[in-house]
Amino acid sequence: MLHVLLSGNYDSLLAFCGIIFAFAATVFATARLSAFLPKDAGREFAHDGKLSAGKPRGAGIIFVLAFTAAGLLFAPVRAENVIYLILIVICMLTGFFDDASKTPWGEYKKGFLDLCVAAMVALTFLRYNSNVVELALFDIRFTLHPIVFALLTVVLVWTSVNVTNCSDGVDGLSGTLTLITLMTIYIIDRIKDAGQDFPFLILLFSVCILGYLWYNATPSRLLMGDAGSRAMGLFISIAILKTGCPFLYIPVALVLLLDGGLGLGKVFLLRFFKIHILKNVRTPLHDHVRKVWDWSNTQTVYRFAIIQIIVSVAVVYGIQV
Repeated sequence: MLHVLLSGNYDSLLAFCGIIFAFAATVFATARLSAFLPKDAGREFAHDGKLSAGKPRGAGIIFVLAFTAAGLLFAPVRAENVIYLILIVICMLTGFFDDASKTPWGEYKKGFLDLCVAAMVALTFLRYNSNVVELALFDIRFTLHPIVFALLTVVLVWTSVNVTNCSDGVDGLSGTLTLITLMTIYIIDRIKDAGQDFPFLILLFSVCILGYLWYNATPSRLLMGDAGSRAMGLFISIAILKTGCPFLYIPVALVLLLDGGLGLGKVFLLRFFKIHILKNVRTPLHDHVRKVWDWSNTQTVYRFAIIQIIVSVAVVYGIQV
């Protein structure tokens, strides 16, 4: 919006102000509004889940709205990006209403809502972008039929939302992993010269997560809840789509995918096919390493982050050469 109001070359100044605004707005709003958030009841089946009981939950509504405000104020106004912002807010609100509900929403209800949002992302992306897919690590490009591309996009978005949601169980873990993933995507955008608009949104979203982590680092004062984790997963999927290399989601979000995805796969196979896999592995994996391997919360966050950083560095180097 400010790009429209200000004439002249103020892009660098607006970018600087936007990043500072996004972080400051998140920190200030969290400090002022966290008392009004719903309280966590503790997760019965999670390792040490009861320790979170009583903490403000659903803080994702704060940093997502701060990001949305910063994006609308300081980023160039593009119809495509505005639609994405609306979808991110919708995804956040579905999570927040679940966080605030006395009776948790059912898996099928949330899954259906995720499917609707994923379909809208697919339609929006195809409206404004090409259906050419690049395998960046192999320097291979090919064109998918629009219907096939849309279906794969729905799978990507739905998966990203839900594995990120499942990875939210240790103070600072999902936020830290999301930061690493988003900054990896930002570097890929810079290598591929993908323009300025969406990479700037990546930076805005990242500093809003940092503002949230200011209060969520161990020992946390509040929790993002589904409101934050689902919005983060959605944003990751859109960001990787905008690179033109959607299959890079697998390595750049590998730890999120394994941590949250193995549990989803385990439940799916058992529920629908009566196949029981990973019988001796607790899922999400962050519960396994804390319960079975006796990692502390801090060790879990640092070690998971280190693994993702190593994979991300390898991906970036592979794209450059």
